[in-house]
Amino acid sequence: MGALLLVALMCFWGCFLYKKLGKHEGGSLAMDVSGGASIVMFHGDLPYTSKDIIKKLETLNEEHIIGSGGFGTVYKLAMDDGNVFALKRIVKMNEGFDRFFERELEILGSIKHRYLVNLRGYCNSPMSKLLIYDFLPGGSLDEALHERSEQLDWDARLNIIMGTAKGLAYLHHDCSPRIIHRDIKSSNILLDGNLEARVSDFGLAKLLEDEESHITTIVAGTFGYLAPEYMQSGRATEKTDVYSFGVLVLEVVSGKRPTDASFIEKGLNIVGWVCLLSSSVFVLSFIVFVILFAVMPNLNLSANEFEVKQLSAKPL
Repeated sequence: MGALLLVALMCFWGCFLYKKLGKHEGGSLAMDVSGGASIVMFHGDLPYTSKDIIKKLETLNEEHIIGSGGFGTVYKLAMDDGNVFALKRIVKMNEGFDRFFERELEILGSIKHRYLVNLRGYCNSPMSKLLIYDFLPGGSLDEALHERSEQLDWDARLNIIMGTAKGLAYLHHDCSPRIIHRDIKSSNILLDGNLEARVSDFGLAKLLEDEESHITTIVAGTFGYLAPEYMQSGRATEKTDVYSFGVLVLEVVSGKRPTDASFIEKGLNIVGWVCLLSSSVFVLSFIVFVILFAVMPNLNLSANEFEVKQLSAKPL
């Protein structure tokens, strides 16, 4: 009888700890900010005090989660005046994390571009970093392509590709220092209310590296989008980002994920699948057109001129 009671007590205690710790890990942020937190804002255009923001952070729980990924859990933060922000929670890695993290965030916070998600600031707490971004009501490109009944028309798809290309080009050529994204994929392309693209999560891959490393050698990214040379060497460059962008273009054009089950059954990914289709002059010409439209928008081409809507009637 005593043994059964002991087992019952252990089970009860285990369940208690699981609920408490588990809820905190992916749910409530109250514990993150209760031990002392400070707000750092990069753009002085928000009419809130640090106290206002921290008070709102304390109310967030699992009901406010709108996404999660390799870089952390994302919450929807609604202020009293109706403004909405996206909050990404990143757990601290080690004792030296603070100094390195804050240095990198100062760089990311200085970047403002039409086709990049704007980092407004962050909350520095003892347990985590809470990154404050503009909220994009259109969700992700992944959701728009694969999870919604209403399909994107061809003009919208071309505009999304072009916007993504411009955002990526800005990171590669106009930022100082230049930024390699390392995880270009449809779920990292967010859409505003007009279906205009914003590249998100840029610069975050570097935050998870050893601050003493001067060469990017840790493979980050998502299977299906990674360049072969990146997987072999672990060294990310602008070219490996461009490869991932090319995969994204194929995904947008075909409406299929890079690791669609129909590809896997044949031992292929979306790149191999398109290579098989390249015998079709129409399909190959269309893909070339889309890429040219994205990287050279001054060509002044339109979807109607190329009659791309014919493609919707053709099985890819």
